Amino acid sequence: MTKLKWGMIGGGEGSQIGPAHRLGALADSRFDFVAGALDHRPEIGREYATRLGIAADRAYGGWEEMLEGERNRDDRIDLVTVATPNSTHFEITKAFLQAGFNVLCEKPMTMTVEEGEEIVRIARETGKICAVNYCYSAYPMVRQARAMVRNGEIGKVRLVVTNFSHGHHGDATDADNPRVRWRYDPAMAGVSGQFADCGIHALHMASFIADDQVERLSADFASTIPSRELEDDAMVNFRMEGGTVGRLWTSSVAIGRQHGFDIQIFGETGGLRWASEQPNQLIHTPVGGRTQIIEKGEGGLHADAQRLSRVAIAHPEGFPLAVANIYCDLADAIAGHDRDGLPLAADGVRSMAAVHAAVASAKRQGEWVEARPSIFR
Repeated sequence: MTKLKWGMIGGGEGSQIGPAHRLGALADSRFDFVAGALDHRPEIGREYATRLGIAADRAYGGWEEMLEGERNRDDRIDLVTVATPNSTHFEITKAFLQAGFNVLCEKPMTMTVEEGEEIVRIARETGKICAVNYCYSAYPMVRQARAMVRNGEIGKVRLVVTNFSHGHHGDATDADNPRVRWRYDPAMAGVSGQFADCGIHALHMASFIADDQVERLSADFASTIPSRELEDDAMVNFRMEGGTVGRLWTSSVAIGRQHGFDIQIFGETGGLRWASEQPNQLIHTPVGGRTQIIEKGEGGLHADAQRLSRVAIAHPEGFPLAVANIYCDLADAIAGHDRDGLPLAADGVRSMAAVHAAVASAKRQGEWVEARPSIFR
């Protein structure tokens, strides 16, 4: 199998997400890491790229330089990952799509709904893939849950309860830490803080497993640390197009919670629960029956869960391998295979529409508002 050529923008030394992308992209030998513009400081980015094994002529000082350098190469990259601050996602993603590159963009895909809709249109027009890194949807047992819902194993879904809450930004004395502060700065993060950062993972997961889309929502936002302009805690109620009721809590000030991403799906004939801190297990309770644990790697799993289970039962598969599953699906999609679970630009714009709807609702004391982008109404 010929390896695909991969490049990365952002994710430099000290980045939180950069290592996960590099581990994920290279885990299955589907990609070679051949190009990068890894830091907003050109020389530091070039130096780090060469330390990672990138040839000097493909260790770029900025994304514009990388675009020009790769555009006309015979061996140009097949995929670029955009792992830069939120405010730059749209410009970079748009430029690379228009130049004929496949793109994996970190979330949120854009800052506005209009930008997101433009990305969807450009991806359609160019025929290129624009994926969004909702990597939690690529855990094997999340794929198992989705398959069970689609197979009718818990009946029609009635209720989804999900949260993504941690306490790592709960120390007010650390509020000026640059790695924390930007998340609550509208110039860098956009109109929303915690909901756009973590809550949309939970919202995407609700849609992904329930196999339905959010139609309306009502939100309450709070900035519990007064110096923050954007919210650090949010509660969002939502209704889906198929009638499912949804409840979502997201917080960055829940001291004592480490990661805190979990989801429960309640159907007419059973319920499911998955938690990111125990990702190998899916809890299934049939109506009137005993609660049972479905383990990653065991026999009888649905095909998508089997395909993305990498190591033997009882051995943990962590976050970088969930990211690796996104890259596996991308490699297959670039080769022309259908990968229904791959989060695409349509998912990205739905999330951005939900973010802006939640902001509007919170400003109007929780008024119920339309949550769908105009292109999907």
